[in-house]
Amino acid sequence: MNARAVPESEKLNIAILGGGIAGLSLAIALANHPLINTTIYEKALELKEIGASIALGPNGLRTLERLGLSDVIDDENGFRGTGSAGMVYRHWKTNEVIGTDVHADVKEWLHQTTRFHRGHLHGKLVEHVPRDGIKLGKNVVGIVMDEKGVTVNFKDGSKAWADIAIGADGLRSGVRQALVPKFKLKWSGLTAFRSVFDESLVESISDLPEDSAHWWGPDTTFFSSRLGRNMYTVVGGVTVDPDDQDSRFKDVSWDDEGDVEVLKEVYKDWNPVVKALTKVIPLIRYHPNFSCSEPLDTWVFGDRITLIGDAAHAHGGAFATGGSLAIDDAYALYLSLKSVFPLSTARKPPAQEIRKALKLYETTRKPHAERLLKAVHAGNTAKIDKIRNEIIETDEQLRDRAARGSNTSWLHEHDVVKAFDDALRFSQNNDGKEEAFPRL
Repeated sequence: MNARAVPESEKLNIAILGGGIAGLSLAIALANHPLINTTIYEKALELKEIGASIALGPNGLRTLERLGLSDVIDDENGFRGTGSAGMVYRHWKTNEVIGTDVHADVKEWLHQTTRFHRGHLHGKLVEHVPRDGIKLGKNVVGIVMDEKGVTVNFKDGSKAWADIAIGADGLRSGVRQALVPKFKLKWSGLTAFRSVFDESLVESISDLPEDSAHWWGPDTTFFSSRLGRNMYTVVGGVTVDPDDQDSRFKDVSWDDEGDVEVLKEVYKDWNPVVKALTKVIPLIRYHPNFSCSEPLDTWVFGDRITLIGDAAHAHGGAFATGGSLAIDDAYALYLSLKSVFPLSTARKPPAQEIRKALKLYETTRKPHAERLLKAVHAGNTAKIDKIRNEIIETDEQLRDRAARGSNTSWLHEHDVVKAFDDALRFSQNNDGKEEAFPRL
């Protein structure tokens, strides 16, 4: 079917509400379908990504490569280290390696875990989206569905109409809050101290690991890594009882400027490399750790709205997998929409077919995300119990935990295409009946 032969009225118009990594990845994926028009609506007045560093695992890197984005993930933009280890764990006091996470099945260099400055990754994705397809200053305050489509209301008084609306507006999603007013985020008690700075500041540090390093201590951790474009990052933090009204950092906000002296104090007794790193850091930002208090009952609302990325499954950034999750969400949604709206079609799908696609996407992704959320909540509960009961991990326990590693190949090497194919096969075997989909 020649796309130009199809009238505009029969093309599918999709409003992507959020211009972060999830929203940009979705727009890029959907651009492969000539009968789908997308517009990104972003609440920021300037298109940039705040934050610090971000890692993409093999799953997210493979998906971006499928989308033809090798320039986004190349060695100029990101740092891959020297080998196949996804993470190297070091002892907080001795600096010795006490554990590694090794990729289970990663053969291509571009698929090795890669670390970026978040702004650089975001900026490269923006280059692949037409500028006239992004509208800034659009803060969602309401969404109304009817039998013909979705009307999105913005804070500036404007409105946008689309056949489908996708909430891709991150951790504090206005779309999610409009659809699920009782939804709440939960603070884990962790406040991360994050910094990104020029790599030249660490050149004088003796014995600095060439690879990314994650030092584990009895009550906190410290991470450092090179990034692409000659940048460097460190991440520290403190965990407290989140229910203690007098707890430290309970009132800080995301990306607040922090006090470097606080960081130095926390790590004053650690090994010389970590202490040296704390002395060259020019500034830190506070990033309190929030996640879904409970998984959403559904990601699909009516026949025409769904959520992707942190809007759907905020998990607090555990296992450094948020970016890859968002990218795989976007690709799974693209595959799901294409399954009911093939390139050869002459008419856009009716509401029931759109809902079928959205439910197929949910079936592909929600169980995977909820497995992660379950692990995150269990880990957070265990940390809080230790704080409340004043339990200090012994050195033997610490070394044993590091030697076991994170065991997250299922997460970082997840095959989103296989998961989609499995969900599609299940749907086809059950005639696409929604009630036959696995209970999520």
